[in-house]
Amino acid sequence: MTIREILAGGKSHLAASHIESPDLDAALLLSQTLHCTRADLVIHGDDTVTPENYNYFNNLLLRRISGESVAYILGRKEFMGLDFTVNPDVLVPRPDTELLVETILKKYSARDKNQKNFKVLDLCTGSGAIAISLKHEHPEWEVWASDISKKALTIAKINAENLLGSPKKINFIHADLFSFNAQFPSPPSFSLIVANPPYVSSAEIETLAPEVKKEPRIALDGGPQGLDIIRRICAEASRYLEGSGSLFIEADPRQIKKIAGYLLSGGFETPEIFPDLSGKERVIGGKTRKAP
Repeated sequence: MTIREILAGGKSHLAASHIESPDLDAALLLSQTLHCTRADLVIHGDDTVTPENYNYFNNLLLRRISGESVAYILGRKEFMGLDFTVNPDVLVPRPDTELLVETILKKYSARDKNQKNFKVLDLCTGSGAIAISLKHEHPEWEVWASDISKKALTIAKINAENLLGSPKKINFIHADLFSFNAQFPSPPSFSLIVANPPYVSSAEIETLAPEVKKEPRIALDGGPQGLDIIRRICAEASRYLEGSGSLFIEADPRQIKKIAGYLLSGGFETPEIFPDLSGKERVIGGKTRKAP
């Protein structure tokens, strides 16, 4: 069979199984099988495929149809133009989180380009997507990243090695949010704290797409209203920020108004809210309130 025929069959099988993006998924899986680009699939569409590769591709299709995400099947996911290693120990980086990174870069890049003492903390770092993307754009920034999962930190360190040249470019900490305080004689203070915390309500977990339910629950479940971790962050973050430091959080658009209240109660000025491409409020941030 030719590449074109196999690709068409793969798309058909995925579509019949109600996979949301059958064309893209089939192309990515066949590219993985043949170790080529998606463009090559078109250019060499009339080339024949070996039985071994055909069987391998079909096995990948079955994994996708069973509810495994393409990112886990491939072992990687692109984020901010970088190829991150992912596995079931970490959340798959998403475009929504790119908005969080882009918001920070727009707000701080020009003003702090040459500021050597700019210190960033990424809470709930997971694969390290946020921390590593920021460090990649700003090598002069001092970036810290924490996670409660040791397995997630292992993947984050692999990504720092692959994408930054060394895991030591990021200060990785195993901690439950700000509990790293006990690990240092003098706890660090930060210019910026950023977080993509668990924010799905416990009841909604079971309604998620099959591939999402295969992601680590600890990275998804934010408690009864999805706000347990966010509430803690808003209440504690100001203690770890410098005088004019800021906190930025990604959340469910339905939660933004409540989070604004948490920020005000936590000692922050009137929050800024940033919409995603569909116009939904997705990112919220605020500066620490100046003392009167």
